[in-house]
Amino acid sequence: MPEPLPIALAEVRTLLLDAGLTRAVAAGHRRGLRPSVHRAELRPVTLKSGPRLQVITADGSAPHTRNLDRDAEAEAAVDALLAEPFGNWHVETTAMTLQLRVTKSGAAQVHRTAAPPVAEPVGHDRTKAHLLDPGDPIFTVIGGSAAKRRQVDAFLRALAATLPDGLRGPLRVVDLGCGNAYLTFAAYRWLTQQGIDVHLVGVDIREDQRQRNTELARRLGWADQVRFVAGTITDAAVGPDPDLVLALHACDTATDEALARAVRWGSRWVLAAPCCHHDLAAQLRSQPTPPPYELLTRQGILRERFADVLTDAVRAGLLRLHGYRAEVVEFVDSRHTPRNLLIRARRTGAPPTAEHRVQYRALVDGWRVTPRLATLLGEPAGATATSATYHPAGTTTDPTN
Repeated sequence: MPEPLPIALAEVRTLLLDAGLTRAVAAGHRRGLRPSVHRAELRPVTLKSGPRLQVITADGSAPHTRNLDRDAEAEAAVDALLAEPFGNWHVETTAMTLQLRVTKSGAAQVHRTAAPPVAEPVGHDRTKAHLLDPGDPIFTVIGGSAAKRRQVDAFLRALAATLPDGLRGPLRVVDLGCGNAYLTFAAYRWLTQQGIDVHLVGVDIREDQRQRNTELARRLGWADQVRFVAGTITDAAVGPDPDLVLALHACDTATDEALARAVRWGSRWVLAAPCCHHDLAAQLRSQPTPPPYELLTRQGILRERFADVLTDAVRAGLLRLHGYRAEVVEFVDSRHTPRNLLIRARRTGAPPTAEHRVQYRALVDGWRVTPRLATLLGEPAGATATSATYHPAGTTTDPTN
């Protein structure tokens, strides 16, 4: 049942300021209105100066991060965000998850679920050991919430499963869209603990991030091996072509830019955890759905989730066309982040088969989409709805039917 929007937003406000908040995201827009930022994310963090509410907003260019005192400063920021005409709120606390969608009539459609109970280990169950100890001294320097450390540790597990045994280096690594460089520093720490000679470059568009991260590298004593540059994912100068490319939650088509650059470099391994998927979602909204799939996109939430799946399927298919063995896997439990998929690719150099190309073209032509990654890699633009339909190997069609 729809609820009055002011009452629902008041509940959201209470959850955002509650000590049990773990994560919240605001996105989308209401009918006929546009918020001043595309997306806002809130989460608790613990800094040397004490607990803070971290607010990250994205305006389409670079994200802006603020760490606010959990008092009047946090309340003012929360009130300002609640006043923005966001179309959706997703709030997770230790007790519950609330999802709010603003309807066309301006009411609130709210879905509430209780947080799953934390199961106590029984029998032979054991707590999974961290690849990088949460008490490692680097976290005293770089900070990071418990949730961020879990994501980074899960990413390191995927990295460990990707690299071959016995690797010693030198290994050139680039972290594209590194932000606060939690993954950058953690990856360097773990790789060097494995006895690998590592040279790592972090790339972020913001000069202030470069200065901050460079200072942290100096404090950790890694300035000669870990450096940072300010620039775009597409154009930043990183030196020799890297063997390994990382990208953790680069927003929307920034993931495509990271994948395309890795392909152009000919990097041996690529690990990219996509964030939001607005590009194909917008294309799906702008045109009729091809039959008989209208029910897939009739409901907004299903269309958005399908766009996520379609985007990552296309990315994996394009990587295969460019000599990579690619797979999409879940790298961390969805309790920790809803953006929990990872594109993991290893360069084989194998040329694509005709069947691979037909499968890819049938997918993008059938849905009449032009993926950003395809444009960046110079793939032909999508065809019209009259394109040939894909038929699995070993089957034929009778043109007279």
